[in-house]
Amino acid sequence: MLRPLWKPSIVLAGTLAVTACSGSDAATSNFPTWHNSQVNAVSRMAVAGNVVASTSMKPDGTLETVAVGLRDGKRLWSYPATMTGRLPGMGVSTPAIVETAKGQGVVVALDPAKKGHWNATLVARDAQTGVQKWTRPVHSTFGPQRCGPYVCLSEHTALAKARMVVLEPSTGKTLWKLPGISEVEWSDPDRVLLLRLAANPMIESYEVKTGKLQWQQPIEQALGPGLDMSGGWAFGATGDDLVGYVAPYTNPQTKKVSTFGLFSLKIGDGTINWMRPSVVRVYPSGSPGYAPVVRPVDRQGSYGGFARLDSATGRVVGQVTAADVPGSGWWLAFPDRMDKLGFLKHNTKGSAFDIVSGKAVPVEEERGWSFCVTDPKPLTLRGQAPGFYSTAAVCEYDLGTGKRVGTPSAPPPWFTGSQGGWRLWRDEKGGIHAVNDQTGTAPGMYG
Repeated sequence: MLRPLWKPSIVLAGTLAVTACSGSDAATSNFPTWHNSQVNAVSRMAVAGNVVASTSMKPDGTLETVAVGLRDGKRLWSYPATMTGRLPGMGVSTPAIVETAKGQGVVVALDPAKKGHWNATLVARDAQTGVQKWTRPVHSTFGPQRCGPYVCLSEHTALAKARMVVLEPSTGKTLWKLPGISEVEWSDPDRVLLLRLAANPMIESYEVKTGKLQWQQPIEQALGPGLDMSGGWAFGATGDDLVGYVAPYTNPQTKKVSTFGLFSLKIGDGTINWMRPSVVRVYPSGSPGYAPVVRPVDRQGSYGGFARLDSATGRVVGQVTAADVPGSGWWLAFPDRMDKLGFLKHNTKGSAFDIVSGKAVPVEEERGWSFCVTDPKPLTLRGQAPGFYSTAAVCEYDLGTGKRVGTPSAPPPWFTGSQGGWRLWRDEKGGIHAVNDQTGTAPGMYG
């Protein structure tokens, strides 16, 4: 039995949560765009079968699963939602959507209905109509995830008998199961890569239909001994590779900092491509699989400069030295193409550097995207543990003045990611925006 190493006080670095700015409309009317202001999306968004699903918070602090059309943003249906056993540092859980045929799909989410000793009910609904297809009682879970053409569900996560089950999306039939806690980090129609959260965390590849183990790779092989996943993690795919990041965690008893860094594996056989130990991922920035930006940390805990890495090779493609980093009171800001690194100082003049050459550039004409709110407030969710936040969003700033740009465009692809040409983001009030600007499919900051 794999024993989970979760701690109730965990805070996942990858889910630094802030609210979005308002007015983030699409850059140009030349592309299909829409905005749905009738929701308060507090989770990430999932897309499949021409439907967007998200978890929304109602004014009374309860949650609901909301489905809207991908092409027009119109609400299709909504039902009450809940969380049971999910840890606050992971953020509000996102519904899972699985495409079952062209233009058809199933949305799977947690419903608050309790039965006996079960705390909630997993409900699968037709993505377009919301008609219920099947249910499954749940004690505790981190939430459902899509894994190729199926649904992966971690369940009994608060119990010693924690496991992951793989379910057929149309019927809920169990196809195979795995002991312990696992999280889906990548999948396609044939294969799923799982992070196995155990005493020796691993990335494992399974044949998604049968559950046959194809390969496994201990993360210690890439980053070295002394891992503690309590600091958080993030993964992103680039081509044939999976790039992973494990954040540092300081043990409150020993005060020792765990092993951390960035690494890349071949999706096909698990071979380690490259490793960058002792670097921290910075925020905001691209997915680890798409334009990762990091800072090295020495054994004394001192931070170096900033480096942009090539996700395919792990090589440094540009850096800003530690000597050029301003003293304090700044927030990182990147333009659309991430070719410059800006230090935003709110309501005053900041600074900016060409990230490839490392040279300073005139800041007067520079704009950059940074977090809209630097001191986010936790969501006031009814019946949930405190400490859940909305997913993060960015706003555009004039680095020369430190002020928000009056009429911002759509956030950049490195932040939003793109699926089938569509890019989605939320605004300050939780409204969902979308633009189809034919951006190539790529992960965003949060996958």
